[in-house]
Amino acid sequence: MSIPIVAIAGRANVGKSTLFNRLAGRCIAVVSDVPGTTRDRVSADALWDDRRLILLDTGGLEPVGRDPLQRDVRTQAERALADADAVILVVDAAEGLTPGDLDAADLVRRLGKPAVLAVNKADNPAREQAAVEFHSLGLGDPVPVSAYHGTGVADVMEALLERLPFEAGPDEEDGVVRMAIVGRPNVGKSTLFNALAGEERAVVHPLPGTTRDAVDVRARHGGRDLLFIDTAGLRRRGRAERGIEQYSVLRTLQAIERSHVALLLMDAAEFATAQDTHVAGFVSEAARGAVIVVNKWDLAPKLGLTEQQAAERIRERFRFLHEAPVRFASALSRQGLEGVLQAAVRVYDEFTKRVPDAEIERVILDAMAQHPAPSQGRRRVQLRQVLQAATGPPTIELHMDHPQLIHFSYRRYLENRLRAAFGFEGAPIRLELRGS
Repeated sequence: MSIPIVAIAGRANVGKSTLFNRLAGRCIAVVSDVPGTTRDRVSADALWDDRRLILLDTGGLEPVGRDPLQRDVRTQAERALADADAVILVVDAAEGLTPGDLDAADLVRRLGKPAVLAVNKADNPAREQAAVEFHSLGLGDPVPVSAYHGTGVADVMEALLERLPFEAGPDEEDGVVRMAIVGRPNVGKSTLFNALAGEERAVVHPLPGTTRDAVDVRARHGGRDLLFIDTAGLRRRGRAERGIEQYSVLRTLQAIERSHVALLLMDAAEFATAQDTHVAGFVSEAARGAVIVVNKWDLAPKLGLTEQQAAERIRERFRFLHEAPVRFASALSRQGLEGVLQAAVRVYDEFTKRVPDAEIERVILDAMAQHPAPSQGRRRVQLRQVLQAATGPPTIELHMDHPQLIHFSYRRYLENRLRAAFGFEGAPIRLELRGS
């Protein structure tokens, strides 16, 4: 195998997400004392001893009851174990051996995959000694560890790598189009995520706030490598509840930051709400590309709106999203998804577009000749140099005399001239004015 997939499993609240974050080297999965916080499969690339791994955090392997949400969480955890090349089974030294541990260990043994037993919360000598009782799970020598303090983590990884020989694979991030699916709660983000991924990767439930972590899945479409990121629903600033929801919002904002294009999802029954504009504001502040997706468009006959009428209303409300394309779809019936993907890839190409400096300079000079920049007394704006400093988003540097005379409205005028000449549909343009 090139890059092995390692699933971190166990019953609820034994510290799986804490260990996941420790191995990933950063806070990715939401950590809380509330059992059942993790519901979806959460993945991250990790590097340990110069060896690359793909880590999977999972929901708790709890006995299936009548709660349909708990059944979905267990199903996601079992699918993660099926996808994995190796398993780290986490148990709780403070609670000791439980029937839930026996059930989880039985599932791991039946998979027949390399496994390491990590006895978490062994943060004192008494608990380290108590770890021996977990020998009865039949998964080899238990490894005492404290994921919170970081002790014993190296021992877990050493035991894992001994069981899992592999060769390092190539870097897969070059050219990957990263798309974050964002929106307010319960507009169908996870349903769209599963439809684009081609499999049930995220838990879907009518309960708003079901998704808490940012969940990734890779796909390929039209010869392009894609990465879809499902996210938790965003509410207005100050409306998120303390605790788990606040951490989920943070993960969503981080997902927007690491994406190229945000698929801004809204509900056809009540699109272009104030809450939708707040979510769009997060995308604008992050300077990401955007595609506006109106979900549940199969309900359009009841709304009495055509696509053209709806698009005009949306563009009027979201003019700050850089002429983002509007697409209509139904994630549940998978209608319109091809158009969503085509628009997202096109916005990515605009987001990463590079234009020769001479062409940009010509457009800027023509614009300033037709409509001169403001002056103050003897001070005049004199353009000295124009260059595109970066892509993703396109960043244009204007070196000039007295840049402080340039008003916001004049910046917008120059930006509109650049869009008219070069497109940049759905992508923000950063104009950086520098003194010569």
